[in-house]
Amino acid sequence: MTDLAPLRRALISVSDKTGLIDLAKALAARDVALVSTGGTARALRAAGLAVQDVADLTGYPEMMDGRVKTLHPAVHGGLLALREDEAHIGAMKAHGIAPIDLLVVNLYPFEETVARGADYAEAVENIDIGGPAMIRAAAKNHAHVTVVTDPEDYLPLLSELDAQEGRTRLSFRQTLAQRAYARTAAYDAAVSTWMAGATGAAAPRRRAFAGTLAQTLRYGENPHQAAAFYRDGTDRPGVATATQLQGKELSYNNINDTDAAFELVSEFLPADGPACVIVKHANPCGVARGATLAEAYARAHDCDRTSAFGGIVALNGPLDLATAQAITEIFTEVVIAPGANADAIAHFATRKNLRLLTTPGLANPAAPGLAWRQVAGGFLVQDRDNGATSAEDLRVVTQRPPTEAEIADLLFAWKVAKHVKSNAIVYARDGATVGIGAGQMSRIDSTRIAAQKARDMAEKLGLETAPTQGSVVASDAFFPFADGLVAAAEAGATAIIQPGGSMRDADVIAAADAAGLAMVFTGQRHFRH
Repeated sequence: MTDLAPLRRALISVSDKTGLIDLAKALAARDVALVSTGGTARALRAAGLAVQDVADLTGYPEMMDGRVKTLHPAVHGGLLALREDEAHIGAMKAHGIAPIDLLVVNLYPFEETVARGADYAEAVENIDIGGPAMIRAAAKNHAHVTVVTDPEDYLPLLSELDAQEGRTRLSFRQTLAQRAYARTAAYDAAVSTWMAGATGAAAPRRRAFAGTLAQTLRYGENPHQAAAFYRDGTDRPGVATATQLQGKELSYNNINDTDAAFELVSEFLPADGPACVIVKHANPCGVARGATLAEAYARAHDCDRTSAFGGIVALNGPLDLATAQAITEIFTEVVIAPGANADAIAHFATRKNLRLLTTPGLANPAAPGLAWRQVAGGFLVQDRDNGATSAEDLRVVTQRPPTEAEIADLLFAWKVAKHVKSNAIVYARDGATVGIGAGQMSRIDSTRIAAQKARDMAEKLGLETAPTQGSVVASDAFFPFADGLVAAAEAGATAIIQPGGSMRDADVIAAADAAGLAMVFTGQRHFRH
């Protein structure tokens, strides 16, 4: 396999014209002959560059509205021919095929077309055929051909040509070939995913996912694990699309926890008032509303001050100075919010290790989407949990109906429980969590742990009674036995929200009536594993 391959002739056909003219001029200055198609050729000629049309190369004009232009042996033979193979060289001479040493192609903007809501016909027209075919051909023949699919690689290409006197090294071509195959794979994944949705295929026979490297991480969940962060190309507000204004590089755990915090805070619309979420190890340890963001933060912090240390803070409104000052009273890893004012940014600048991320808005919790995770030998795919419950959805199952104040707290606690690892129990009062039990193997344990955390905080805050007195409780799934509900009542809860659906619902309802509790069923479960 040849190490250094000369670059004498390039085929350029790009949808994204970023950096095109500078690249083409630099190639021409190095005596590289240029071949091009359609709009790319016109752009190059307008810049004063000499270009051969692909139509002149193939002997056929572009046809069928541009659907057919490069699918021809004069193109693919020039890309695929093995330069040291006498039979290949003979075939090229016999058919008048000249070698193509460099292919610069980026594809029709299919992903962008779908993202802006194009109809089916327009999306189909933006599925590139010739581009992926040429890319795959050039990448296969990387022993001789250099392939570039991303404007980010234009400068590295020119640097390589300078360093190698107009040639490219095999290792360089291999790197670009890998990137080329990744690009076509991601493109096909985007097309197949879109078509599955467009045709209503809930479980297509094959499912593909793709992403673009956003960051190589120092390590994963633990130092012995290598890790990287990829963006999926969607514009959903969150950690992947946020702007980091300051602070150290995000770690794997930072990214995971920040995503959990922001997805939960996005459940609370700014129009309904300020809200704050504090997350530790992917579980909320404090969630609250307030008259201001600073008040919401203080109330969330008071749910579990111990766990909040070194946590992630998410806000549903732009960070202001008062909130920034409150947050910096303890060690915090990351703050994410839909914006931040200049005073808050200046205050955070005094904490160089504190990461501040801003987003263009909140994530839409009702938006459709997919969630997936790996298992041994495969992966699980499901719809994102975008279920929501309103007051009208609640079914009162006890003799005593909840009061309006209890209903407000029940719906608040229910939103939080949706984002707590199962088995999830959330005590809430007056728009703030006062005890959270997460990730336990039994629901009664979660109920008791949450109540104990509330008692611990009462002692720390100097309260005479635990804040669970007069609270409500949300359970992400049904109580399989009445013991969990009884434990909640003993902690001082007055109302319960749960999905219902247990074989022992009647026993649980009877226990609620005996304790004077109000209980409502949602009919919807929110397991989170």
